[in-house]
Amino acid sequence: MSEWVITAENLTKVYKMGEVEVHALRGLSLQIERGEVVSIMGPSGSGKSTLMNIIGCLDRPTSGEYILDDESVANLNDDQLASIRNRKVGFIFQSFNLLSRASALYNVELPMRYAGVTRERKERARQALESVGLGDRINHRPNELSGGQQQRVALARALVLRPRVLLADEPTGNLDRANSEQVHRLLLELNAEIGMTLVVVTHNLELAACMSRRVTLLEGRLAPVP
Repeated sequence: MSEWVITAENLTKVYKMGEVEVHALRGLSLQIERGEVVSIMGPSGSGKSTLMNIIGCLDRPTSGEYILDDESVANLNDDQLASIRNRKVGFIFQSFNLLSRASALYNVELPMRYAGVTRERKERARQALESVGLGDRINHRPNELSGGQQQRVALARALVLRPRVLLADEPTGNLDRANSEQVHRLLLELNAEIGMTLVVVTHNLELAACMSRRVTLLEGRLAPVP
C-alpha cells in the first residue's frame, strides 16, 4: 500500500462555455499522505472547488492522472466513480445538506441505505452520532438543532461508512465563532482517533493554521510555498 492516499499528477480541467474555454486547473500536481490534515486555500476562481470535485470523484480531469487509495480513477465512468466515491470518500459542506423532515439518525443512515448496508444500520448511525457528541439528539430534526449541531450531524453522516478521505468544503462557513471552534476541534480529534485523511477547503485562517499543511491555489496552479 502506498504512503500516499491522494496522488494527482499534471491535472488539467477545461470547461467549455459556448465558444469560450475556461481553464480551471492548469497542470496541477499534488500528493497527500494517509492520515494527513491539509487545508486548501485560494481566492475565488482559483480552482479550489474543481480540485475538490476531482479528489472526491464527483468529476474527471480533462487530462492528467489521479490515484485515490491506490486506484487510478481519472478515466472511470460515472458508475465506477460513484462506486469508489461511496466506498472511499466522505463529504461535509457549508450548507449541511440535511433532510429537513428526517431525524438526525435517519440522516446519518442515508449513505448506508445508498450503499446497500442493512445489518446494524441504525446502530452504526447511533454510534456515529455519539462520536460527535450527539447521542442525546438522535431523534431531533434539523430545525430542532443549532447550526453547530447540524454540522455535527453532517459530519457523522460523512463518517458512517468509514471513508479513507474526508473532504470538507467550508465546513464552518455558516457557523458563529464558538461553533466554528467546536467543529475545528472535532475534526482534528476524529483525525487523531480514526486516522482518516482530512482535506478542507476554507477561507478561515484559524482553521487552516490548525492543519498540518496548507496548499494555496492561484489560477489553477499551486502557489509557491513561501
